[in-house]
Amino acid sequence: MADLKNQRRMASQILDCGRDRVWMDPEASEKISEAITREDIRGLISEGAIKAKKIKGVSRGRARIVAEKQKYGHRKGPGSRKGTDNARVPDKRRWISTIRPIRDELKKLRDEGKITPSVYRMYYRKAKGGVYKSRRNIRQHMISEGHLKEEI
Repeated sequence: MADLKNQRRMASQILDCGRDRVWMDPEASEKISEAITREDIRGLISEGAIKAKKIKGVSRGRARIVAEKQKYGHRKGPGSRKGTDNARVPDKRRWISTIRPIRDELKKLRDEGKITPSVYRMYYRKAKGGVYKSRRNIRQHMISEGHLKEEI
């Protein structure tokens, strides 16, 4: 087989890719060996005798599978964790997700007339102090202290 080193070099420059990515049709090797100018090479490229191979790259298939599993809580055990609990969910973010529903619950109860504004204010202050963990927790406290009737 003829030495096509120069043709490969020129083709790689014209195709703007590496020499290893230049594909030359083995059937047209005779025709390719006769090509000595860049114009000849361009002609062979347009004919399809010379092409640039696709870039291989790295498959995202495995990454997609892992992401899908993590979406519903798998692969998140202690062995996979790096950083403290606080680094994963900061204290402030945790506090926000606790206090907002409690305050919403208090506002709803006050607006519906189930608690008086003074009771609202008392529970609001306690909530701010971190006494209650959730909507359910604050409702249980109100029922046990007689500020809210138990709903059946």
